[in-house]
Formats: sequence, structure tokens, C-alpha cells
Amino acid sequence: MALLEVKDLYVNYNTDEGVVHALNGLNFSIEKGECIGLVGETGAGKTTLALSITQLLPKHVGEIVQGSIVYDGNDVLAMNKREIQAMRGEKVSMIFQDPMDSLNPTKTVGHQLLEVLNLHFKELSRKEKQEKVDQMFRLVGIPAERQNEYPFQFSGGMKQRIGIAMALISRPELLIADEPTTALDVTIQAQILDLMRRLRDEFHSSMILITHDLGIVVDVCTKVAVIYCGQVIEFGTIEDVYARRNNHPYTEGLFKCIPDLKSDAKRLTPIKGYMADPANLPKGCKFSNRCDYKSTRCECEEPEFYETGTHGIKCFRFEGQQEK
Repeated sequence: MALLEVKDLYVNYNTDEGVVHALNGLNFSIEKGECIGLVGETGAGKTTLALSITQLLPKHVGEIVQGSIVYDGNDVLAMNKREIQAMRGEKVSMIFQDPMDSLNPTKTVGHQLLEVLNLHFKELSRKEKQEKVDQMFRLVGIPAERQNEYPFQFSGGMKQRIGIAMALISRPELLIADEPTTALDVTIQAQILDLMRRLRDEFHSSMILITHDLGIVVDVCTKVAVIYCGQVIEFGTIEDVYARRNNHPYTEGLFKCIPDLKSDAKRLTPIKGYMADPANLPKGCKFSNRCDYKSTRCECEEPEFYETGTHGIKCFRFEGQQEK
């Protein structure tokens, strides 16, 4: 049984301008010990999926319309407030894109790590909790003596390390990292990714790494899910997707956006056009307005998810190739 299984998930945002269809029948699962990269452009629905899993969608705006989220055999959508709070932080933790989203500027960073332990590990003594906090600071490369300082006294990379410490101090079974290196320079980015890799292996956590950078995924993950307009349109192992023999046209476009040191090209090749308006989605394939391979069928009929072994693609070009 998968650790997390999301089936046919539809999520809307109700705004003053109208209804935004953020997730549109999304299917996704992760096994224990796996690390899956969730890749797509801004607005594809990656963060909405993370917020749905952790039940952190904005109240009165975000709405799960249809589908199911099952974590370790338990229906997340049927949980009460206390059960969700017990799951969130203890079993499922999230590292946010901007560390200031998870750090309280009015409290010391050490106090904020202690709050996690006070909420989820009440059976521990004060001394045991403090020892865990000291150990966690050392694990993320921050001197324990600095735990009495406030978030503004740390650099962006250091704040992200503290965010990682907060997410991992409870040793969660599933870690969701929402573009944790986007605001960091390349050198700090490499350090943070190496740190996450080491801590994930040490704590034996499963991980969902949300990013728009295919280069990060191949360096950290074992599988990759490509998301577009709130749907997983390609899924497979790193070998399946990065072999570049059979890819969804959107994934092909993402690869063409990556600089190639062996190529003499002077410019990158961007994906033409723009993502479909989530408030007014097309009837057929959501990528048809940008696709070089589209047919009349693509504009009026939505393709199924065709699977061959560990590799799946939501595109009519692969119809008939799936395993029987």
C-alpha cells in the first residue's frame, strides 16, 4: 500500500473574478522511502497539491470539490481538526519556498523548534526536548548557541536551514519541500539540497520535491511527476523520463529550456504560448494550444493516461503503447 495516494483530485479557488480550477482530476502516489520530484511551470498546481495534502488551503477560498487523499490508509478529507493537527508536523512536514512563511519574526528560532516538540511530543521532559533542539541545529549546520536569536538575524540560506530543522525535528514519514532553493544562490542551493538528501536518508523519510528545475530533480529524486494545468501528464522513474526517448510534448519543451553545454545554440527554445487560463480551461487536452503535434481530436477530447511499465504519459501519441 502506498504511503500517500491522491485520486481524481479537483480543487477550486473561489475568487472575486470567478472560479479558478487549480487541480483537475490529479492522480498521484508515493511509496515509503521514495523521493519524487513534482515538476511544472508556475501556476501548474504543484503548491495546491501540497496544501491539499496538509489541509492548508486558504479558508473560504480553496475548496476540494472531488477526489480522495489517503495517507497511510487513513482518509485525510474525513479527518477532524485534531486528527489533521496530529498528522501535520508529526507524520507529514512541509518546507516552504520562503522560510519567512514558516518562521515567526517575534520569537527566537530555538523557541519555534521547541514549539513543535511541545505540540507533538508532550511525553518528553524539558531537558530531552532541549537536547533534540540542540542536536537539530547541529545537524543543519547552525551553532546551537544561535538558537536564542531571531529570524531577522540570519541570512536567507540560514533561515532555510532553520525551516528544514523545523520540518524534520519530529522525524516525519513524509517531507514536502515546496521549491526550497528558489530564492537562494547556486552555491547555497547545492548546500541545501545536499543537506536535505543527507537528512532524508538518515531519517528514512519519503519526500516530495516541488520544483520547476529538472536539473534539481535528477540530482535528488528517484521518480518524477510532470504536472500541467492541475494534472499529472507524465510520471516515471528518472531513467524513464530523462532518457528522452518517449516524453509528453510538454516535457519535451521543458527539456529544451535547459542549457546544453554540448550545443552551439545561442538561444534557448522556450515553450510557445502560455498555459491555459485556469478560470477558462479548454475542453480537450489542456496542452493542445501549445503543442506541435496536436490534432482535431486533441482539441475536443481529453486523452487517457497511457502506461508502459513504470512510465505513464497523458497524450494520444502514446495510445496503444500501454501494457495490456
